[in-house]
Amino acid sequence: MILSLVKALHIAALIMWCAGLFCLPLMLSKHEIGEEQSHYSQLRLLTHRGYAYLVTPAAIIAIAAGTALIFLNEVFTLWMFVKLLAVGVLVTLHAWIGHLVVLMSERRGSYVPRTSIPTLVLISITMLTILFLVLGKPALESFAPDLLREPLGHELPVDETPI
Repeated sequence: MILSLVKALHIAALIMWCAGLFCLPLMLSKHEIGEEQSHYSQLRLLTHRGYAYLVTPAAIIAIAAGTALIFLNEVFTLWMFVKLLAVGVLVTLHAWIGHLVVLMSERRGSYVPRTSIPTLVLISITMLTILFLVLGKPALESFAPDLLREPLGHELPVDETPI
C-alpha cells in the first residue's frame, strides 16, 4: 500500500516538474526589450511564482519520492545509476532555468533570453532517456573490466597489516 502511494506521489510530482520545465522557458521567451511595465510585471510574477512555488517544490517531492522508491524496491542496478545521472542533468537544467528567471527580473528591459529551443531539446532528450531507462530497464553491462570485477585468488597479508 505504501509503495503504491509513494509511486503515485512520485509520478504526480514528476509530471508537474517536467511540465514546468517545458513551460518556463517558453514563458521567459515572451519578454521583450522595452515592453510595458504592466506586461513585464505580470509575466515576471508569473515566471517567478511558477518557478518558486510550483516547479521547485514538485522537483523536491519527485526526487524525495524517487529516492524512497529506490530503497523500498531495493533497486541498486546499473540502469538505476544511469537514470540517476540523467536526473542530475534534469536538476542542472532546472537550476539553469532558475538562473534565467533571476536574470530576467534583475535586468528588466535589457535582457532578452535566447531562443528556448536548445533548452527544450535538452530537456526533452533527458526526459526521454529517463523514460527509456525506467520503462525498459535495460540490462546494462558493468563498465568495469573483468579484471576488476572478479577476485584474482590472492589473499590479503595478515601479519604485514599495520595497526
